[in-house]
Amino acid sequence: MKKKDNYKQLKKIARIINSISCFIMLLIIIFLLVRYDVFQEKYTIIDQEYHDPLTANYNTASLDNSKTNIAIKYGYELFQNTPKHIGPNNGKDEMVYAGNNLSCTNCHLQAGTKPYSGLLIGIINRFPQFRGRENKMGTIEERINGCMERSMNGKKLPIDGEEMKAFVSYLSWLSRYAPEDGKLKGVGYASIEIPNRVVNLDRGASIFKTKCSVCHGIDGKGIKLNNSPVYQYPPLWGEDSFNNGAGMTRVITAAQFIKSNMPLGATYENPLLTDEEAYDVAGYINQQERPLKSNPENDFPDLKRKPVSAPYPPYADDFSIQQHQMGPFQPIMDYYMLEHGMKKTK
Repeated sequence: MKKKDNYKQLKKIARIINSISCFIMLLIIIFLLVRYDVFQEKYTIIDQEYHDPLTANYNTASLDNSKTNIAIKYGYELFQNTPKHIGPNNGKDEMVYAGNNLSCTNCHLQAGTKPYSGLLIGIINRFPQFRGRENKMGTIEERINGCMERSMNGKKLPIDGEEMKAFVSYLSWLSRYAPEDGKLKGVGYASIEIPNRVVNLDRGASIFKTKCSVCHGIDGKGIKLNNSPVYQYPPLWGEDSFNNGAGMTRVITAAQFIKSNMPLGATYENPLLTDEEAYDVAGYINQQERPLKSNPENDFPDLKRKPVSAPYPPYADDFSIQQHQMGPFQPIMDYYMLEHGMKKTK
């Protein structure tokens, strides 16, 4: 009887040891899976090779149809063909968020991957970010909605909506090889030597006619793709363009963008216009009629942070609206340095 009891006891101990061993093995397996990123989505390619963020592969067609990758591909589609999905004539009243037929890629060229054209590679890593326009730290979602209200002349996307999540997924995918701080060559716009004079509108008009109108039209209204609401070349003014709250209505910002990207074929390394030409044509474009943003007085709660070339009041200075729109900008910049110790560049 005692021998039988000992056998049962040993059997029980063996089961306990076996259970403990299985549990330990399970923990080891989970550790190894996590350690080697087995649970990561396929778009975050794990290897030891260096990928230059500016020349990496950003072709979404190479992605499979995992849940994460579907969101990335939808974000790219929204970026390339914005009006088809959230534009004013997309056929679904509840999905109208953009007030014009611009696409995101009309300003962030090559789907956000071209340097010095509002480069979006690494942007996720640069947020949260302090924004003078709101005078607070802002999220990437708030930044996207800033574009929706200004460049797209529309209204905010729901933060938890499919479209916002898709945009963020795409931008996250673009940022996968970027430095931890998101800073790399080509972010923002290239600086120019700002002429210390008023914009020459006649010269700007001549430059536009000879070098810009072939794509954007002599009337500045752009050219659409055949049988599509999407613009091949976007309108630069008129009711289907960005409103006066957009950053591109600032002469300095527009001139910086134009210098590195326009006319078609221009790059930062090989510009096709001089600084003065870019300045004059930017001033000409921004003197044309376009939609007006509602409540512009709510921008820049701290008016000292307002760019000197912001085209609408109020300002924290006594310079005229005309000078804020057309220069010369150096006297305004000098004022802010002298009075407030602030170095203004735009």
